[in-house]
Amino acid sequence: MKVILNRDLAPLGEEGDVKDVAKGYARNFLFPRGIALPYTPQTIRLFEKRKGEIDARKNLKRQDAMGIKERLESLELSINMPAGANGKLYGAVTPLTIADELTKLGFDIDRKRIDLAATSIKTVGKFKVTVRLYETAKAEIQITVIGQEIKTEAPRAPVRPPRRRSWEDEEVASAAEADPAAEGLADEAMPAEAAIAEPASDE
Repeated sequence: MKVILNRDLAPLGEEGDVKDVAKGYARNFLFPRGIALPYTPQTIRLFEKRKGEIDARKNLKRQDAMGIKERLESLELSINMPAGANGKLYGAVTPLTIADELTKLGFDIDRKRIDLAATSIKTVGKFKVTVRLYETAKAEIQITVIGQEIKTEAPRAPVRPPRRRSWEDEEVASAAEADPAAEGLADEAMPAEAAIAEPASDE
């Protein structure tokens, strides 16, 4: 059904525009909120009387758009992103990323109005971005994507578990604690054991 917009509603249209919409959308959303009125002879006459003030507001929007265009095109927008040594980004620069950066600079730009050559930017470098403002007014922004290399720590050497002592070690340690003179007990015992194990000479 046909309706006349009573106020601006992005992306549907602006105040005074005649639009063809679904009946349910009009009756359940547009009409209850006063966003639109039914397209009837009465509403047509009403908007004809308001045409002068509507045109004045549109002209003011055009002037604002030209001012924003000049400010945007004078920007040098730099965006820092984590990247690898080859310049490939960990992530991507999207219209939302750019809209957030513009918000920090005082611009209220909807991400849906930002057009990239591709769906997103995935490498460092310089890129041109188009921002659709009002009606046919557009701004071209030069964006520099700067990569911040992520430093990774070298892997640590695995920690070895303490060596379990054999029962011989336990006996020697116990003896050394009881008699400091017995500290060399294990060293002295080694040649004796070796002598017993050594085969007899033929001579």
